Amino acid sequence: MTRYESAIDVDALTAIDVHVHIEVDAHGHSSLPPDLAEAAAQYFKAGTSPDLDGVADYYRERRMAAVVFTVDAQTELQHPALSSAEIADGAARHNDVLIPFGSVDPRRSDAVDVAKRLIEESGVRGFKFHPTVQGFDPSEERWYPLYETIQDAGVPALFHTGQTGIGAGMRGGRGFRLALSNPMLLDPVAADFPDLQIIMAHPSVPWQDEALAVATHKHNTWIDLSGWSPKYFPESLVRAAGSYLRSRVLFGSDYPLLTPDRWMSDIAQTAMKPDALPAIYKDNAVRLLGL
Repeated sequence: MTRYESAIDVDALTAIDVHVHIEVDAHGHSSLPPDLAEAAAQYFKAGTSPDLDGVADYYRERRMAAVVFTVDAQTELQHPALSSAEIADGAARHNDVLIPFGSVDPRRSDAVDVAKRLIEESGVRGFKFHPTVQGFDPSEERWYPLYETIQDAGVPALFHTGQTGIGAGMRGGRGFRLALSNPMLLDPVAADFPDLQIIMAHPSVPWQDEALAVATHKHNTWIDLSGWSPKYFPESLVRAAGSYLRSRVLFGSDYPLLTPDRWMSDIAQTAMKPDALPAIYKDNAVRLLGL
């Protein structure tokens, strides 16, 4: 495997999409077990997911870079995760457009060791967590050694926040607990790890005000705008992104569930201040990711 080193020409980019899922690997293995994948496809009305090479081609055509990742939820899902090391290796082949984040199931006994390997051997540039799907409360101190490892590496941690379509419509939502993705659970993490850059992913429906409160108070937190068409953004989020939080808001699509093309088309239908968009589309991510 090749260790990832970025070869991204920032000046040539129109945008950096900080939230792109790799849902299938080169062997045809899916990130979700069949029952969840089928329910998610119905909920999101999504087609087939491209593999990593297809994702790279898609973003290269658009002169965009993309942060790519999977979610390691082996304990909760009882389903083997995609390999973050393989995703990083694939990103190294496409290091002009892709930026790999790792994912580690916090409930693994060897989570810290896995994270260190992904940082040192694979060169991942951040980590992705999904508290609801991974089945963990991110505020619990038992995960602190993992956060400390990420903080020491100087890379960000991206957490799903708000409602999720994964498990929606299934019996009991397949047992997933939405409250684990309340952004207020990240406030103590931001307090205790002041040098850890924390990305709160998505408009945090129904906890948008909580996310804005955390981001206003803890300047090591960021908000990515993925997963919802901008036409549905709460007015408070549009106002914050265009004014007092404009230096810590990030463009993300949630591709393949939402395309960057649709996101960019729909943002024009909002009250977002046009002069805030260059920072949201690219400049903030360049700073956060050290590109």
